[in-house]
Amino acid sequence: MDADLIGLFALLVGLELILGVDNVLVIAILVARLPEQKRNSTRNFGLILALVARVLMVFGGLKLIELTNPAWPGGPEWFKYSWRDLALLAGGLFLIWKAVKEIHSTVELEHHEGKGKTMSSFAGVISQIVILDVVFSLDSVITAVGLTNDKWVIITAVICSFVVILFFAKPIGDFIMNNVALKILALAFLIVIGITIFMEGMGKEVEKSMIYVPMGFAMLIEILQMRHSHNLKKTKD
Repeated sequence: MDADLIGLFALLVGLELILGVDNVLVIAILVARLPEQKRNSTRNFGLILALVARVLMVFGGLKLIELTNPAWPGGPEWFKYSWRDLALLAGGLFLIWKAVKEIHSTVELEHHEGKGKTMSSFAGVISQIVILDVVFSLDSVITAVGLTNDKWVIITAVICSFVVILFFAKPIGDFIMNNVALKILALAFLIVIGITIFMEGMGKEVEKSMIYVPMGFAMLIEILQMRHSHNLKKTKD
């Protein structure tokens, strides 16, 4: 097999894994509003929807260039946004709104047992997952198509990364949801990602490494803090 093709495939798998973390965080937060017995099935269904959305987007990925034409050709001079731009703008705003709303609910203890835990419907959670899957898929496929036009290489990378994500989705999601500080930090990350997607819709290129590296570093620091608190508690017991 061509070494360049292997390198490209590894790069795409890594890319999909990084972008797939966004889906894991969103799905973990959304399914937490469902009854316990429905969470696993909804989580898996949401991840499968994410996979289907990405594969479908790959098949149409080579036509994404057509979506860069203005959505309103005869519109005013300042309106030069394409359908792709409008999708990114709407998706970014939706993600920001959802993350801010969840932070408020967490901080104000709106889901605390003492205040009456409200449950969302399965259809409501799935509809929100679908919307965000499309946004994340659009963003990732645009990046992937920019690296290669070989659809099957991209699809294989998407499927391989999906298997890894499906295996770790539940433990990652449960770990985040069981630690409030990590949950708020993850939601803050989603706000940053939403702003990034919105800026891309505005035509501003954002270097992904400038976003994910500080996020990973902040997550590592929080995990070390949790480990320190755990050890300190053990010494006092």
